Amino acid sequence: MSGIVYLEDGTTYRGLGFGHTGTSVGEIVFNTSMIGYDEIITDSSSVGQIITMTYPIVGNYGINRSILDTKGLNASGLIIKDLCKDPSNYQSDVSLDEFMKELKIVGVRNIDTRSLTKKIRNSGSMKCVISNEDLSIEELKKKLNETKLNEDFLEGCKVEKSHTSGDGAKLAVIDFGGSESIIDVFKEKNCDITVFPYDATYEEIAEINPDGILVGDGPGNPKQAKSAIEVVKRFAEEKKPMFGIDFGHQVIALAKDVDVNKMKYGHRGTSHGASDINLDKSYIIDQNHGFVVDENSAKANDFFVTHTNLNDETVEGLEHKNLPMFSVQFHPQAQISFKDTEYLFDRFINICKEGK
Repeated sequence: MSGIVYLEDGTTYRGLGFGHTGTSVGEIVFNTSMIGYDEIITDSSSVGQIITMTYPIVGNYGINRSILDTKGLNASGLIIKDLCKDPSNYQSDVSLDEFMKELKIVGVRNIDTRSLTKKIRNSGSMKCVISNEDLSIEELKKKLNETKLNEDFLEGCKVEKSHTSGDGAKLAVIDFGGSESIIDVFKEKNCDITVFPYDATYEEIAEINPDGILVGDGPGNPKQAKSAIEVVKRFAEEKKPMFGIDFGHQVIALAKDVDVNKMKYGHRGTSHGASDINLDKSYIIDQNHGFVVDENSAKANDFFVTHTNLNDETVEGLEHKNLPMFSVQFHPQAQISFKDTEYLFDRFINICKEGK
């Protein structure tokens, strides 16, 4: 079947369809990862996005459902160059094409993804419609114009309160629907963990008297997390230890009146470089975000910038000058970087112990 990519500025790319048969509108972005297409399309941070994979061959190792952290919220669409129809991996359960049909994710292949990526880099992320149905340009344009992009996906990611016992630090986790792998790291370190939904009140969290608060990952615009921002603000006034990751990094910044802005095309991929200024070390890290903390605003509101991106020098980490509060924009729990960045988890646990 045929496939088409239509951007809001009128740019059109034609190819072939795969995955779920349908039409989808979202924000077009690109991801530079060579692997991990399965995790990318099922990452809650990809909700509302139509993802262009820059690596040319996608689907070669199929899908292993057992390793995926799926919550039912997935990417809106996938654009690739070449689709591998015969995956080769002993752990593969199903092909990417079949998996996308199950998840109802629309796909378009045989696209010049190099050209499309350059377009996004030059013009910035924009609204896009992709389709593998027999629709005219006028029909696609009409659907694009009638669809308003959503930046608030928190309700769809809402979790139930849960508890995991441990003999270590007592942590409250504000969960915005992000990766379970972050919580798994603290479980492995024997922490006593209570997970709260994103809209939990200050009183509900304070009731367990945590040693520290992990402000987790999630999708969308962090400014939509208004209740959580207020909760973080109150705990900051009490000097409660806090650690923010990705979306949580932005929530912590907003809670202390730091500006957070939309990026031109975001950071998405597993091969970004970040520098720890204090340790004078650099790391290859995993990223999936479209918003960034403003450096000047952070410094004006009593934060040190602890990490920077080696590509564009944007803020990748913060530490408050007077409060036991720090955060990072990247995913320190990712397999590609965990052994190098595990010190961030240990540091937070140690701060929590010192607070006791």
